[in-house]
Amino acid sequence: MRLDPPLIVKGYNGTVTFDGQFVTLTRKGFIARSTVGKGEKRMHISQITAVQWKQPGMLVNGFIEFTLPGGMERRSQLGRQTRDAVGNENAVVVTRSQAAAFEPLRKALEAAVAEQHRIAPTARSGAAEPDLAGQIRELGELRRTGVLSDDEFAAAKSRLIDRH
Repeated sequence: MRLDPPLIVKGYNGTVTFDGQFVTLTRKGFIARSTVGKGEKRMHISQITAVQWKQPGMLVNGFIEFTLPGGMERRSQLGRQTRDAVGNENAVVVTRSQAAAFEPLRKALEAAVAEQHRIAPTARSGAAEPDLAGQIRELGELRRTGVLSDDEFAAAKSRLIDRH
């Protein structure tokens, strides 16, 4: 599914773009440089296992965060969720005035993630599981095309080897 035009929403510390297949987090300027770092992170929708949303309140910002397999998630201490999200490379902080713009994006992402997880088991059920070398080749292709970072590739490869 391709979205034309893509959904593009600016948050406090980054911009989220969703084109129907890829979620791109883009960070520019001083805030990006002082928190996560400037640059771009691109994730295929099949990599995202959950979308976490914390609604901004009267006095605190909220955030949208993407959960990826192999990610090191930990529960924030009470009152620190948004502060922790500022330094999270998979999250964008959202102010109260930006929250409404994030709603269509959030709904589209949640639907796309649900669709990926609904299709995946059905597609695999009739076919034999590819051999380990084939799965590693597929991961290598995802790394080569920029879908996976070197660290994500290494983590996924390690999980595959452990399973076999």
